[in-house]
Amino acid sequence: MNALALPTRRQEDWRYSDVEAVAGIWPLPAPTVITVEAGAQSAHLLLQDAADGAVAAHDYEISVAEGGRCIFHLLNIGGRLGRVTFRVTLGKGAHFGLYGAMIGGGDQTLEIVTSVTHAQADGTSEQLIRSILGEKAVGNYLGRIEVARDAQKTDAVQSVKAMLLDRTATANAKPELEIYADDVKCAHGCAIGELDKQALFYMASRGMDPAAARSLLLQAFVAGVFDDIADEAERERFEAAALAKLEALVGRESAA
Repeated sequence: MNALALPTRRQEDWRYSDVEAVAGIWPLPAPTVITVEAGAQSAHLLLQDAADGAVAAHDYEISVAEGGRCIFHLLNIGGRLGRVTFRVTLGKGAHFGLYGAMIGGGDQTLEIVTSVTHAQADGTSEQLIRSILGEKAVGNYLGRIEVARDAQKTDAVQSVKAMLLDRTATANAKPELEIYADDVKCAHGCAIGELDKQALFYMASRGMDPAAARSLLLQAFVAGVFDDIADEAERERFEAAALAKLEALVGRESAA
């Protein structure tokens, strides 16, 4: 049997990735399969905080039957390469929600790759992604939504925003819609920017330390991503991990 070939940047899903890093764990582990039965609800969490220099790849295949709901919260902050992929299929009236944040610095490459197929009518999906990138970090979001011919009344939304702390950091975003039905509501928005200098000046004029001001604005930028985590202890764990990563980034910038 021939060995599975390594990915290359010619492949759309790997266009911006660190393909050299992934060679160390290739072939990737089998995907995690999540099946949500008709009318059921399912909630999942992933805090990807691999050690510095490590390669972490998580792959999910999710199927949501008629009237089911699947919610996924993701914080992607660890490793030289942190890659999380989702392949989702939605039945009639099913819902999928992905709420994720990527926070990276140094030479990290962090990425979220999604493919959501609305296979039947009345399905809904929402993807909310926020990225904060400093130094030479790269953050990638590639999100594809496909609406099948019979999937009328689909309502699908993608919202992607990235904050660059340094001009050497890179954010790549590729939201994509492929629609075969004619009665749908699909939207995607993407914005990449820097911290508001006027806001920083205002906070400094009120006596706030510059590092504290930057940290506060960055916290506000990702606020809301984890608000819907039902388990309070898990929500606090995610928020604490995000805050620690932000403070490390801001601290390195201040030292420089």
